[in-house]
Amino acid sequence: MGFEPEYQQKVITQTQNWIRELVIGCNFCPFASREVKRDRVRYRVSEATTLLTVKEHFLEECRLLDKDRTIATTLLILPAAFPVFKDYLEMVTAAEQLLQRKKYEGIYQVAGFHPLYQFDSTAADDAANYTNRSIYPMLHILREADIRKALQFYPHPPEEIPERNINFAREKGTAYMKMLRDSCF
Repeated sequence: MGFEPEYQQKVITQTQNWIRELVIGCNFCPFASREVKRDRVRYRVSEATTLLTVKEHFLEECRLLDKDRTIATTLLILPAAFPVFKDYLEMVTAAEQLLQRKKYEGIYQVAGFHPLYQFDSTAADDAANYTNRSIYPMLHILREADIRKALQFYPHPPEEIPERNINFAREKGTAYMKMLRDSCF
């Protein structure tokens, strides 16, 4: 069971393209470039299609992060799971609850990315949604200690990052942001 290695590599390459073009290229995460350059990002392509399996794979990745400090962050990529955004959001909530139950709260945090990502207060075609619109559903597992350390050297209040990203995406427009994201395939 599982995806063929060629398919997994294709998904990883496309995800790396998305990180390069949008996350780093648009400076949506001012900390991503450093970790990518240092090759400290882990990409796991999960064949999961159910919440139970996603939770198992999520927990496996947390345990791997426990053991291997050379990994700064993990992207758990879910190409076969949660195509419906509402269902995906429920899965993100379940992952956050799992962090609490397994005593990982304060150690790791999870960020969500989805091809149909939509902020509560936005229309589906709002360019702002592209700040979190990935090419596949995924969970981004981050070390909280690394976040705190990076923020010590960040010259601006971190609360400004989402607003800056939204303004940037809206200035570029939906057509541009969609074209940029779609070019990653």
